Amino acid sequence: MACTGRLKNVRLETMEIKPSFEAKADIKRLIAACAQNAGEPALGQHIKTAHWDLMESYLQPTTMSQAQVLITKGANDRAVYFVESGSLTVHMEDSTGKVRLAVVGPGSAVGEGSFFSHAPRRATVQAVAESQVWVMTPIRYSEMCNRQPAAALAVAMALGGLLASRAMDKRRRISIT
Repeated sequence: MACTGRLKNVRLETMEIKPSFEAKADIKRLIAACAQNAGEPALGQHIKTAHWDLMESYLQPTTMSQAQVLITKGANDRAVYFVESGSLTVHMEDSTGKVRLAVVGPGSAVGEGSFFSHAPRRATVQAVAESQVWVMTPIRYSEMCNRQPAAALAVAMALGGLLASRAMDKRRRISIT
């Protein structure tokens, strides 16, 4: 790769992040987090190290601060987010306040529901603590499908597995974003 720096923070459809440059991010920490996630193993099972290496240029690393909102319920964006570190809450708000649906930690992903369905977001996702996530937009995924079809298929199978796992678990079903 000729690029020595990577745009770290960009404005995504539902997430306001200040632009800045940092040294090239290292995807190895994300790979390790996915491999170690025994609770939701779909990413580690389907996406092999060779796929991650091909995917790296299609992902955007982003650092989130505590309480920062990543996904807003009702938004029409379709990005999917791979969690490297930290933790995110998936919640809805009712007349009494926030109702926590799930906590998503390292080695998992959020945003898989809208990524596949094109439907508005079903819940809000917010950082519990400082978190590192890797963003894949539908446009970048489409590019990867054309240039790296094996890696794109691995991503689709992994996210599909994650979606199926959450859909089959009554408690986690409502946390599909």
